[in-house]
Amino acid sequence: MGLVSVFLEILRKPTIGDALSELMMFIAPLWVAVIVGVLVGWSWKPKWANLGREMLMDCSGSKDSTPASSESSSTGFGSILSLNSIKFQLPSCTSWITDDGAQKDSFSFPPTLDSSCSSSQIEKEKTGFVTDEDLKHLCKLVEEQDGGPAWIHMMDRSTPTMGYQAWRRDLEIGPTQYRSRTVFDDATPEMVRDFFWDDEFRSKWDNMLLSAATMEECPTAGTMVVHWVRKFPFFCSDREYMIGRRIWESGRSYYCVNKGVPYASMPRKNKPRRVDLYYSSWCIRAVESRKGDGKLTACEVLLFHHEDMGIPWNIAKLGVRQGMWGTVKKIDPGLRAYQKERASGVPLSHCAFMAQINTKVSADYQRSLESNSNHSSELETHNSSEKQLGKNIPKLLVVGGAIALACSLDRGLLTKAVIFGVARRFANIGRRL
Repeated sequence: MGLVSVFLEILRKPTIGDALSELMMFIAPLWVAVIVGVLVGWSWKPKWANLGREMLMDCSGSKDSTPASSESSSTGFGSILSLNSIKFQLPSCTSWITDDGAQKDSFSFPPTLDSSCSSSQIEKEKTGFVTDEDLKHLCKLVEEQDGGPAWIHMMDRSTPTMGYQAWRRDLEIGPTQYRSRTVFDDATPEMVRDFFWDDEFRSKWDNMLLSAATMEECPTAGTMVVHWVRKFPFFCSDREYMIGRRIWESGRSYYCVNKGVPYASMPRKNKPRRVDLYYSSWCIRAVESRKGDGKLTACEVLLFHHEDMGIPWNIAKLGVRQGMWGTVKKIDPGLRAYQKERASGVPLSHCAFMAQINTKVSADYQRSLESNSNHSSELETHNSSEKQLGKNIPKLLVVGGAIALACSLDRGLLTKAVIFGVARRFANIGRRL
């Protein structure tokens, strides 16, 4: 009653201006309290608040290693809530909060290296890290034959040396997926491939990357497992990623897969918070220059990215949309600086050296992957149509019989409602069968 009396007293002011000023003075402290409460609650929330979510992510962690789960769960850009979506996109760019640099330069964790690729390591590659199934999945994304929803155009921007287009799509379950096409003038696919793979140079142009370390690698296939820690805003804890990497080469086209993988040797901690659902892969190839001279002197990068950063998906999508271009346009200066450094004769970093170890595949092999996927999809469509036919006939009979029964037995609404309810229940059972 106290609030009501105060509100009525405000409305009794002689002029509208006085009433509005009093109302603003009355409401402003409430909004300040709400905002402070949200920020404090987000920063200091107890461990049990994430217990259910962490258990769920732990249970589904092994499934995230396959492209099918990444597709069903769902590849970046800027602003306070675009965060890593942007950074990983043509991987990485802006900074939210600068750190003191002590942690930033700590590229620790010596890699586990076996020059002969031991049998246990090969077994891991087959079962847990990056396999030919991931290549097949990326090829389907590049050819837009993955069976997902249509892509919605978001942006078309350019600079004197770079062109950029972006699309997005929303699935029924999972975070928003992003697709982008970037064309860098006067750049080779090999240079761009090394640029995105070089974690040591990334620290010079990605202020959000706190640390990067190679945990394991295979010098025969080029597969790597890397550990990243990235800086998030003050009201969020930092995020860590266990990323499986591998590159396939077809002619002068490079299919680069980066995805979150389970890695028991690096147990998860409360902070930084681990991101399990993560997919950021791209196809790099030579294309005709935007000058229109017919020469293949430009490089095209098709990027597919999605991840679950632990932020509400709708809020993250809003942040991505607001800050996308401001972040992406900073990638081109990083690439030009990398070109100059390589031209000066600086030795290759270890990550750039690993980027040159690619699994070579032929165009015929890629076509066989696509034909196999198309054949399996045809079988699935055929089977689903048979099941649908079997479902619809009983459902039609049930509903039709219910209508006839309701009209013949009684004209009362209650009887008809009961009969229709029972019919609907049977129809739902038929749909589940």
